[in-house]
Amino acid sequence: MDLPTLWFCVITLFWLGYLFLEGFDFGVGMLLPVLGRDDTERRVMINTIGPVWDGNEVWLIVAVGATFAAFPAWYAGLFSAAYLPVLVLLLALIGRGVAFEYRGKVDSARWRANWDRVIVLGSWLPPLAVGLVLATTVFGLPIDADGDRVGSALAAVRWETVLGGVAIAAFSLVHGAAFLALKTDGEVRHRARAFALRFTPLALAPLVGLLLLVQWRDGLTWTLVPLLLVPIAGAVAVARLLAGREGQAFAALGTVIAAAVVALFGALYPEVLPSTLDAANSLTVADAASSPYTLRVMSWVSLFGAPAVLVYQGWTYWVFRKRIGTHHIPKVHTPT
Repeated sequence: MDLPTLWFCVITLFWLGYLFLEGFDFGVGMLLPVLGRDDTERRVMINTIGPVWDGNEVWLIVAVGATFAAFPAWYAGLFSAAYLPVLVLLLALIGRGVAFEYRGKVDSARWRANWDRVIVLGSWLPPLAVGLVLATTVFGLPIDADGDRVGSALAAVRWETVLGGVAIAAFSLVHGAAFLALKTDGEVRHRARAFALRFTPLALAPLVGLLLLVQWRDGLTWTLVPLLLVPIAGAVAVARLLAGREGQAFAALGTVIAAAVVALFGALYPEVLPSTLDAANSLTVADAASSPYTLRVMSWVSLFGAPAVLVYQGWTYWVFRKRIGTHHIPKVHTPT
C-alpha cells in the first residue's frame, strides 16, 4: 500500500472515530428537552458527556487537519465549496461549548433554559453540516478542468447531500439515546431506552437510503458487505435493547456507523472529490496527495502521537464509566 492510499484510509478512520464518538455526544444534546423533564434530569444528561465532549471534537480537528496536510487539493476543493455549511458547523460548536460552560454559572431557571436552547441547536446543526460535507465529497462537485468549482456558493447543497445531513443527524439522535440508556439510571434511563427502541428503525432509514444511493451510483461488489451490515447491526441493536443490554445495543449502533463510513469511503476510492461535470476533472488520491516526504513525516508523527491520544481518551472513558442518576445531583443548585 502506497502512502497516499494509507493516508486515505487513516482519514477514513478519523471520520469514523468522529462520527462514532461525537454522534452520541450530539444525540444527548438533541434529546435534552425530550428526555429531561426537569433541570435535575437535564443536568444528569449533560453530566454523561461533560468529561468527554471536548475530547470527542479532537477527532474532527485531526480529520480536517490530516486532509489539509495529506491531500491539500482535496481540502481546498471540498471546503472552499462547502464553506457555508462549515461556517454553520463552527459557529454551532462554539455556541455549544460556551453553553456547557456557562449554563450553571447563574442560579436562574431562565438563564439555564436559554443555554439549553443553545445546546440543543448546537447539537442538531453540526451533524447536519458534517453529513452534508461528507455526502458532498462522495457525490462530487461541479469541478472544471482547472480544478475550480462551477456555480454558486450553494453548489454543495443538493438533495443527495441534504440526505447525507439528515442521515448523520438521525443516527446521532438514536445513538445518543442508546448512550443515555447505558450511562444513566432511573427514569432518564427508561425513557432513553424506550426512545431508542421506538425510533432506531426510523432513524436508520435515511442512512440506509444514502448508502443504497451511493452503491447504485459508485459502489463496488465488496462495498455491499458493509452496506448489508448496517441494517443487520441496527436490528441487533433493537434486539439487545429489548433484552435490556444497553451496552451491546450501543456497540451495535457503533457498528452501524463504522460500516456506513467504510461503505461511503470505499465507494469513493480512488477518487477524493468527483467532478459532476466530467469524470476527467475528478480529484483522485494520487492527484490530490502531498509530496512523499510530507506523507512520510506525517506517518512518523502519527505513529507516536495517535497511541497517546487513544490511551488518554480511553482512560477518560474508563474513569467516568459508571452510571449517573438524579441522586448524584445536589438538591441545591451548584455550577456544573
